Amino acid sequence: MSGIAPLLIAAAVVTPAVLGAAILLTLRHHLDASRLVSLASCLLLTGIAGALVAHASDGTIESYALGDWPAPFGIVLVLDRLSAMMLLLTGVLALVVMSYAVATGMDRKGWHFHPLFQFQLLGLNGAFLTGDLFNLFVFFEVLLIASYGLLLHGQGPQRLRAGVQYVVINLVGSTLFLIGVGLLYGVTGTLNMADLAVRVAAAPPGDQGLIVASALVLTVVFALKAALAPLHFWLPGAYSATTGAVAALFAIMTKVGAYALIRTGTLIFGADAGAAAFVAGPWLLPAAIATTFIGFIAVFAARGLREMAAWSVVGSMGVLLSAVAVFRVEATASALYYVIHSTLAGAALFLVVDLIAYRRGEHGDALTLAPRFRQAGLLSALFFLAAIGIVGLPPLSGFVGKLLILDGVRGAPGAVWIWAAVLITTLIGVLAFSRAGSLLFWKTTEVEGEIPTRALRGPVAGLTAAASLLAALALLTTLAGPVTAYTRAAAAQLFEPGRYIEAVLGDAAGGRR
Repeated sequence: MSGIAPLLIAAAVVTPAVLGAAILLTLRHHLDASRLVSLASCLLLTGIAGALVAHASDGTIESYALGDWPAPFGIVLVLDRLSAMMLLLTGVLALVVMSYAVATGMDRKGWHFHPLFQFQLLGLNGAFLTGDLFNLFVFFEVLLIASYGLLLHGQGPQRLRAGVQYVVINLVGSTLFLIGVGLLYGVTGTLNMADLAVRVAAAPPGDQGLIVASALVLTVVFALKAALAPLHFWLPGAYSATTGAVAALFAIMTKVGAYALIRTGTLIFGADAGAAAFVAGPWLLPAAIATTFIGFIAVFAARGLREMAAWSVVGSMGVLLSAVAVFRVEATASALYYVIHSTLAGAALFLVVDLIAYRRGEHGDALTLAPRFRQAGLLSALFFLAAIGIVGLPPLSGFVGKLLILDGVRGAPGAVWIWAAVLITTLIGVLAFSRAGSLLFWKTTEVEGEIPTRALRGPVAGLTAAASLLAALALLTTLAGPVTAYTRAAAAQLFEPGRYIEAVLGDAAGGRR
């Protein structure tokens, strides 16, 4: 496997790039062929990611130098436990979302859905694998361009307004990213993350101020990507305006920001970084707690299901980043488990909400009384399970994830506030989804008749795709033991950056020590 692993690492980035371009240039007017290639790509990427998780599970860190240029002079892709886990999560989510889009005919609303979807996967996989800070910026821009096209898929004035705001805010973030990268490069003369870790640790006292400034600027950028308060305002409008399948895929977009905070916070600005050591923590923690409250209070105040789902992503990111901000192995391990859960739960909720809104006809996703609609019984069960998942109640994995976070932050500064935020917002979430469920499914009996619905495309396959994500949450609960063992090992590996540095810069990687 060790000889094949570099090829698989490259394939995780090359596959969506090549197939996305092929669909765009030759197949974009051939829907059936585009669907076949997209599904095959998602299936292949999931298989590649599964093989890479198996390879990285023993602690192996693999470095692949593009063009055979040695680090830190060339571009490198680096695989460790965390990046392998994120690749697999992306692959599974993409496969389910693509299946849903094809089954429901959502991909028919524009010619460019499938190539944009592949370029989105290119940006995601590249961001999780890159070992270079500037190329992290490049993959962020690929994500921005592809996600803007997907956001507008199906057109409409609401999507256009949300898309413009989304692009403007993210362009501001991109500008700040370049400023932060420029500051670091000016001080250290490198942007390779392993090399940065070495040079930041050895930086003289006179350079510490600029390094701290760059760390804080990058923290702001990644917090914007992660929808951390007060930089969260772009997300609810964008996610609630787009189609259900696209919103479900976007459930992993905020995790790219969280991943970047974890990666840079432990590798570049970790314990050996002098004045910049874990500098983001004191800023992240209060913002994360505020994000948790803002998100779930907004869920309670929402007037539509899509709005509820979008704000629940914000609240879940607050819970996740509360654990990340502690910058301890135990807390980070619990945060990684919660990354998996919150991504799958958020995507499942968006798909279930989309199914409900379509069947309610002119009533859509509005939280108002309406007659019964087709498949209401089955969808009520799916909505109930999705709500349990997003709120964090037993028996699904959200309950396990929140317990792990509460246990992981014990003894840390601000632990009392994290406990209070998690417990209080869980109660708020329960009340919010209980109210929504009663309006949608219980009180419909007070209104006579049934909503007429047009012929449903893929009535079974669409439901199956949404149900498969909920089944994944149940599987994540069942396999909580081995999954948490993996996340603990991944967290421990993050807080021991020496092996990462050696894999990239050591003799085996062809670089300098």
